[in-house]
Amino acid sequence: MEMLQAFISGFWQVLAWPAFGYLLIGITVGFFVGLLPGLGGLATLALMLPFSYTIKQPVEAFCFLLGMLAVTGTTGDLTSILFGIPGEGASAALILDGYPMSKKGEAGRALGAAIMSSVVGAIIGAVSLAISIPIMRPLVLLFGSPELFIIMIMAVTFIGTLAGSALVKGLLAGGVGLMLSAIGVDPQTGSLRYTFGSLYLWDRLDIVPVVVGLFAIPEIVDLAVRGTSISQVPRGKLSGVMEGVKDTFRHFWLVMRCSLIGVYFGILPVLGANIAQWVSYGHAVQGLKDRSRAGKGAVEGVLGPGAANNSTRGGDLIPTIAFGIPGSAAMALLLGALLIVGLQPGPEMLKTKLDVTFAMVWILIISNIIVAAVCFMVLNYLAALTFIRGSLLIPFLLLLVFLGSFTSNNHLYDLVATIIFGILGYFMVLYGWPRPPLILGLILGKIGENYLWISTAAYGAKWLLFPSVIVLIVLTVVVIAYPTIKERRGKAKYERPEGAI
Repeated sequence: MEMLQAFISGFWQVLAWPAFGYLLIGITVGFFVGLLPGLGGLATLALMLPFSYTIKQPVEAFCFLLGMLAVTGTTGDLTSILFGIPGEGASAALILDGYPMSKKGEAGRALGAAIMSSVVGAIIGAVSLAISIPIMRPLVLLFGSPELFIIMIMAVTFIGTLAGSALVKGLLAGGVGLMLSAIGVDPQTGSLRYTFGSLYLWDRLDIVPVVVGLFAIPEIVDLAVRGTSISQVPRGKLSGVMEGVKDTFRHFWLVMRCSLIGVYFGILPVLGANIAQWVSYGHAVQGLKDRSRAGKGAVEGVLGPGAANNSTRGGDLIPTIAFGIPGSAAMALLLGALLIVGLQPGPEMLKTKLDVTFAMVWILIISNIIVAAVCFMVLNYLAALTFIRGSLLIPFLLLLVFLGSFTSNNHLYDLVATIIFGILGYFMVLYGWPRPPLILGLILGKIGENYLWISTAAYGAKWLLFPSVIVLIVLTVVVIAYPTIKERRGKAKYERPEGAI
């Protein structure tokens, strides 16, 4: 009964004034921030955090901060689909199939699928937060550092296998990403690695200029070479939006599974949406009957990461609220907001302030429903941008690319990094090298290195013989071997003479 009362109380506190007003302000800020490549929810949250000092009530503060953060993933998806430029790092995976859909004139369907799957993912993430109190500790403590290190390697190889016939290229691209993640100061010894005397490289490569360069620059070059608009079909009234919405429910179990993947990676400290989106994309594409559709406009490639990057918000909050362990960098800032408004994560949040905890659940749900409604109302205006002549659009896109890269750290060398990785991305596209494994390797390298160091310091080499580690290694080998075995069986079946047994 106490839980139900707190659940209802949290709902009415969010809808009460001025809390609902703060929620609308946060949603408005998050909407436009998500559309701007590179800035992202984390940077905006850092800028807006000082305003929480002036907001006295905890629910009002979180209506503003969490409401803003909750919608950046959805609007970031729109930029990725329409322009091939990730609005956020957590929206990069949607470029792979969402942008090709825009080129084919299916922007409406892709946008409808992304928005609806984002809403479903956000609701699943919020519900997971609501029901997780009795089971969250086993989930957080399920794996130790040895298992988490192998999961990092497994994630890179998993994405690498999506290259299909270019399996070796996919795995090598993941390896290059891991090598790039080693640039900077060694976190254990303090020695410099591959910095070549540059102070900029001391703090490792930032993910934003790398992602924007690898994915946005090649598409802008392609647009310039073609000399047409983004969409390659004649302009007409935006259609297919409802078809995209229906796709969400046609593939509802896929959306459900990818949402749960997002929740789980949100619960695991430090991982979050950047990794969940790629794992969910891999899961969605692995289930395609025709794997050749991957990267060419498969709606499943939009639904998977669209659901996952929003459901991670609920997962992120679980360890943050229960144990004071931030599930992501954004949650670390929200943890600071908790302390600013006088709340202590842990037993206090789960007992004496349970209504505030459930208010966060309602904030996630209500803010995503509102922003989805707004997105559906302005889709015609957004999608119309894909029919503007490339020569007019390219300067604006380049401005967004370099503005997004610069604002991530306010460092001029980020612009240089964007150009370098843009050139690299162009040649990777030209010669058929997959880009997602490189990005995932770069993201996971730093985390995996820390887990490897902790495992070796604690157990020596013995951790390699842990049963759980052995099982994960076997699964990794199976993930690598399965596409090759399947391809060879297909060739053998094709080459078998008719009537042969």
